[in-house]
Amino acid sequence: MSLSKEQEALYRKILEEAKEQLEKIDEKIEQEIQKTRETLARLQESKKGFQQVYEGAAKILGIPVEIEVASEEESPKEKNPGPKRNNQASSKNNQRSS
Repeated sequence: MSLSKEQEALYRKILEEAKEQLEKIDEKIEQEIQKTRETLARLQESKKGFQQVYEGAAKILGIPVEIEVASEEESPKEKNPGPKRNNQASSKNNQRSS
């Protein structure tokens, strides 16, 4: 099937418009991904801060940490009970200094 010059011009116009729209959508996707990354970074920093507050309060009270540490969530293969051990050791240190 052969296109007339008018049909070819129409399809070329449609082709260019579709290409421009695809590029605009790609740009919008990248912008949204960047916003999401920034939001996640802010939330992770906030979580770290509250985790430190929580662990500090638990240490002062001499009670074990009940919330899993962020590093465990990042690498679920490694079950690191490190903070609980540290808090137990800290509790012993607090008892010695009392």
